[in-house]
Amino acid sequence: MAKVFTIPVPPKLGNKRRERTSDPRYVDGQRLLVEAMKYLAQADPIKNRTAIELISEHVRTRFRMSDSPLA
Repeated sequence: MAKVFTIPVPPKLGNKRRERTSDPRYVDGQRLLVEAMKYLAQADPIKNRTAIELISEHVRTRFRMSDSPLA
């Protein structure tokens, strides 16, 4: 039977997190998508419903996962 050895490692307390700064391209991209949804909703909300849902889903999932202002 094998024995498992654990070696405790103390946490690094001096390691500070990186300060967050907003990337203007990220903010402009989000603003542009919101403006596109507003435009589609004002033009014809019934016909453009699928397009609005597509943009909204993209903003809620892929955009937030794949694009980060910290990258």
